[in-house]
Amino acid sequence: MKLSDIKQILPTLDNVEFLLENGSFVPEHFHVTEVGIITKNFIDCGGVIRNEKIVNFQLWNANDYEHRLKPNKLLNIIKLSEEKLGIEDLEIEVEYQSGTIGKYDLDFNGKTFLLKSKATACLAQDACGVPTEKQKKNLSDLSVNQTNICTPGGGCC
Repeated sequence: MKLSDIKQILPTLDNVEFLLENGSFVPEHFHVTEVGIITKNFIDCGGVIRNEKIVNFQLWNANDYEHRLKPNKLLNIIKLSEEKLGIEDLEIEVEYQSGTIGKYDLDFNGKTFLLKSKATACLAQDACGVPTEKQKKNLSDLSVNQTNICTPGGGCC
């Protein structure tokens, strides 16, 4: 989800809710402690230099159980970060700590924001020798070449 998407969604909501893929919700008294830009400059295992930029939201649970972040308040935080940091319309990554700090992609199901698990991947599979997955076939589907059949007494063994 891009920053422009969340800015269009927030005015239509009564509450801001985040749902993890395991079905549990981020507690409703969470804070958005950071909105920022993360720039990552790196070289992949194939020697290609890469640059990535994302918008980052950090969610934090505090012990102030009466706190509720309303959509308009989050929208104001986003607008302030755009103004002060020059944030562009980039993809959003959400940091949230459950067991450890996790990084999630953001999606929306019409009512609730979804924290979608991210996965690592090799960006240069052709350069670093990662084998492609072999196609699986059933032996019964293989055709038999009738000219190369060994039979008892045929002298091929």
